Amino acid sequence: MPDAATAPRAVLWDVDGTLVDSAECHYHAWRETMAEHSYALSREEFAATFGQRNDAVLRRYLGRSVTAEEVRRIGDAKEIRYRALVAARGVVALPGVREWLARLRAAGWRQAVASSGPRLNSEAIIDALALPAPFDAVVSAEEVAHGKPDPDVFLAAAERLAVAPARCVVVEDAPSGVEAGRRAGMRTLGVLSTHSRLDADRVVRSLADLEANAFETLLATPRRG
Repeated sequence: MPDAATAPRAVLWDVDGTLVDSAECHYHAWRETMAEHSYALSREEFAATFGQRNDAVLRRYLGRSVTAEEVRRIGDAKEIRYRALVAARGVVALPGVREWLARLRAAGWRQAVASSGPRLNSEAIIDALALPAPFDAVVSAEEVAHGKPDPDVFLAAAERLAVAPARCVVVEDAPSGVEAGRRAGMRTLGVLSTHSRLDADRVVRSLADLEANAFETLLATPRRG
């Protein structure tokens, strides 16, 4: 059994606001979809739910009485719109993303996508970025019982990578994702791309701001709270 110094390490990546800035595509997809249901979605409402699973989002927009079938139908319509926008507009990796994906792989870190969105969305982003297969696993909302801030998606990703939670670093841009990483017993790196404040173990404006040993240092740092 490997000791603490040689045990495998992993980085678990959120997608929206972490790998790419896709907020505008999500906002327009939600706004157009909700308009069909006579709901005028504001940017403030969208920002308050960004990074959450569709069931949580729609219950906030439409109330707790919305049925599971309505959640599925409306959510599916929104995601189809979102993927069409990604395909039409394209997406660009956020600063530092490509460099860190390559650097971590070269250093032997295992990597996974752990997203609150559907798997098809994650695959659409990976395809649009033409990434050279840096991910060892992709885990998405429909594969776990509870969305962020519950830790399910991160724990599932760690299990799929065969890496202990204490040896994982979560990269997130949303408060709910940071909280999910904390509940999973993992270190958290917050990127201030969509929120002005994050309660992560370390917070940066951009991944391009990180020093070369940032992930090693973070993994060796005691977790907050």
